[in-house]
Order: sequence, then structure tokens, then C-alpha cells
Amino acid sequence: MLATGTNLPHLDRRRREAGLDGLHTFDLPNHSDDSAEKEITIRLADCEGERNSANMLVNRKYSGRGYGRNHKAPAAANCVTFTASSRNSVIGTLSLTVDSPEGLACDKTFKDELDQFRILPGAKICELTKFAFDTCKPSLHLLASLFHIIFIYGTNRYNCTDLFIEVNPRHRRFYEAMLGFERVGAVRTNDAVGAPSHLMWLKVADIRHYIDRQAGDRRAASHSLYPYFFSRKEEVGIYARLAGESSGDLRGAANGNRLLDRSGPVSRPNRGLAKAPSSGDRRLRGRQLAIA
Repeated sequence: MLATGTNLPHLDRRRREAGLDGLHTFDLPNHSDDSAEKEITIRLADCEGERNSANMLVNRKYSGRGYGRNHKAPAAANCVTFTASSRNSVIGTLSLTVDSPEGLACDKTFKDELDQFRILPGAKICELTKFAFDTCKPSLHLLASLFHIIFIYGTNRYNCTDLFIEVNPRHRRFYEAMLGFERVGAVRTNDAVGAPSHLMWLKVADIRHYIDRQAGDRRAASHSLYPYFFSRKEEVGIYARLAGESSGDLRGAANGNRLLDRSGPVSRPNRGLAKAPSSGDRRLRGRQLAIA
């Protein structure tokens, strides 16, 4: 069940046909965040023009941090890139890659750590990469919407069990406090960007629990990103968009499918469900985020 606390102010999310105006379009509230963007559209970057826009944004932001300017969003069949746009300009991007015989980008720095998860019965791992925003302080509603849509898409298309992300140590606390990620191993050097890197891990089933506990709960909004996630009703509509079916046709089935109820193998057996993000600091809300 969803948390029963006072709901966050309603977001004016207007569903439009996929492939025309984007996967999901919504208006950002103007009461809490300093972001100048108001109407946001999240799209699958499934055409050359959209991928090029994502690559230009990644290279512009990464080069500004000294990470180089020859980065490209993954384009294989086991990869998908999402973009967030405002006023017809791409302002954010994030890619999801599912494990394959070719491995993951994280393998270049943390293969021994990832292999410990691969050998677990039923495990299927994935990673988030090429994360960039054209603002130093992206709206929490925007970040939550992008992460949640990727969760909906990835859960239903790929059915992964464990999610990984590489982050600079200065961003580690954001991912721990606001999303529930845990550190795996020690800091290492990511040669692709020439910078220190933490490998962070989050069990996919835990994401489902965090959403159910906190989505819409104002009381947790200061120390977690999950209160800004979509409600279950909105999830069904987004999944219907992805599946090309009406939400009415899916509502009954969705209550029992893996979108709304996942278990999966228990990675790192003695850990169980991680504690819901609760130790966040309001200062984390204004930090820049970067993923190698």
C-alpha cells in the first residue's frame, strides 16, 4: 500500500501518445524547486537525433568536469537511453544497460565485484550510465520522474534483480541517502574519466518497497527521492504507454505483475531489505550529480 501521509502537491501530468510528444509529459510545480524548467517531456532516445542530443549533453557536462568529451550513450540491443526535454531542448539524459556476454561499463573498474553478484542463483544485473543534466540543480520531481520511468521500463522489459551505478565519491551520499544505494568495495580509479569512483548497488525489489512506502508522502520528502515518484495508478498508465495498451486493459493484470510486486533472488543473503532512505541531508538536494 502507498504511504498514508499528506500527498505532495499534484503534478499536472498530461499523458500524450508515445512517439509524438514523448513517453511522458508533465508540469513541474513551482513552489519548492529553483529549476527554471516547467513543462518536461521524457522520451526514449530511440532515434539518431535524440541520441545525438543526449551525447552532446553528456560530453558538454563531462568535459566541464575534466572527464573528456568522447562519450557516447550505449546503443546495443540490451541498452536504452532516456532523455528529459524542456522547450524542445534536451536537458537531461540517463542510460540503462543490462548484462550480456560483452559485460557492463562497470566491469572496466569493478568486474571482480560484479562477478560476485552474477554467480548468485537467478541474478540478472544491470547498470545506469551516462547521467547528465544541463543544470547544477535539477528538480527533485524531474529526477524522480526520470528514475521512476526507467524503473518501470527496465522492470517490465528486462526483469533485472540488481542495479549498479558508478559515482564520484563526492556524490556518494546523495545516492545512499536519497535512493538507498549501498557501497560495494573500495574507491577505485575509473580510467575512462580519470577520476575516483564508487560502485553503488541497489536491489531492484527494494526499489519497489521504497516506492510503496514513500511515494506521495510529504513527511519523507526532505530526506528521500521516493516521495516524488509516481503513484501506482500513474505507474499503470505509464506501463500501458510502454506496452501500447490502454491502462484499463492493464489495471487488473498490473496488480499482480512484476511491475507492482517483485521479489527475485536475495543478493547478498544476510542483508535482507535495506533500510529505507532516511538519513538524508537537505544540503544534498542542491548537489550536482555525475555518473561515469
